[in-house]
Amino acid sequence: MSKVRVLVGTRKGAFILTSDGKRDKWEVSGPFFAGWEIYHMKGSPVDPDRIYASQTSSWFGQILQASTDGGKTWFQPGVKPEEAGPPAFPAKISNRFVYDTSDATGKPLTTHQWYDGTQHPWEFKRVWHLEPSLTDAGTVYAGVEDAALFRSADGGESWQELSGLRGHGTGPDWQPGAGGMCLHSVILDPSDPQRIYIAISAAGAFRSDDGGASWKPINKGLYSKYIPNPTAEIGHCVHHVAMNPKRPGVLFMQKHWDVMRSDDAGDNWTKISGNLPTDFGFVIDIHSHEPETVYVVPIKSDSEHFPLDGKLRVYRSRTGGNEWEPLTNGLPQSDCYVNVLRDAMAVDTLDKCGVYFGTTGGQVYVSSDAGDTWSAIVHDLPAVLSVEVQTLA
Repeated sequence: MSKVRVLVGTRKGAFILTSDGKRDKWEVSGPFFAGWEIYHMKGSPVDPDRIYASQTSSWFGQILQASTDGGKTWFQPGVKPEEAGPPAFPAKISNRFVYDTSDATGKPLTTHQWYDGTQHPWEFKRVWHLEPSLTDAGTVYAGVEDAALFRSADGGESWQELSGLRGHGTGPDWQPGAGGMCLHSVILDPSDPQRIYIAISAAGAFRSDDGGASWKPINKGLYSKYIPNPTAEIGHCVHHVAMNPKRPGVLFMQKHWDVMRSDDAGDNWTKISGNLPTDFGFVIDIHSHEPETVYVVPIKSDSEHFPLDGKLRVYRSRTGGNEWEPLTNGLPQSDCYVNVLRDAMAVDTLDKCGVYFGTTGGQVYVSSDAGDTWSAIVHDLPAVLSVEVQTLA
């Protein structure tokens, strides 16, 4: 029988949840890296036992962790065991994410806009998202704050910035969203190894068709009333972008207000919020076998990050948007004021598609029937930052 492994990053450590294909009984392992913020963990599609994790502390900086045995043991790539040691302040180990400052490609990339409109130097803070290669277990991409994309070809031992993203022309005009200027979404196209999609808060979505050497903004059709030009080429606060790998080129987006869809690889977007009670939210994902079935978790507003009326509801569209139904069976329908963050939902690939999400209240929910019914795997973890799932043979 197939198994599933759910990778959960929280404010105070990482947890791994495992079950068989029935998904009704769970084993919980962790916390790993207790006390640290784990913004994201993700396993390699090529070698599922190779898992990468972003370990972050405002005191000690950024550490990359990796496992080659499914999360039983961990190590820091490129760091000798005797040098890994306990954390110290200032950070004893370089985070190795260094912006490109070379004369040829990096020299002009010195500042971006700050909240008040002035220019501010680029400063590395943390890794928000790790995206392992679809074809090589040792290659992995990292989306970071301040917004940039890095790639490692040696399992995380060394990192090189794909500086064409910041340098394509609009980088100096990017401005942080409320949560910082983070590159949080990285999508690799399984049908075209040269095509990469990324999204940045609050710059927008971008696409590369040459493996990350050059980039173009893909924000046509987005409307953001809180920026000087609501239909500008950049400046949109995209919260998350999702794609079903069986249908490359069709993208779904949860924006800071508005749920959007593109059928042409991001060149044009249309609004599909339809009958949602609110179209503000952070997370969006797609059924693994039904590419027109989409999930979102609406929350009240950009200042009140909790569900409407204290009712935790996942909304599902079976028509690719516009027509949405609330999924409530097994979810709290009173006095619930949690949030679901942008990387905190995932779907498995079992025949009965499983959907998972985590909350800032420390709950991780599972639906083994594509959202019809829900149950909590765990109730009392630290605030959940990210959820990924691996379907294992």
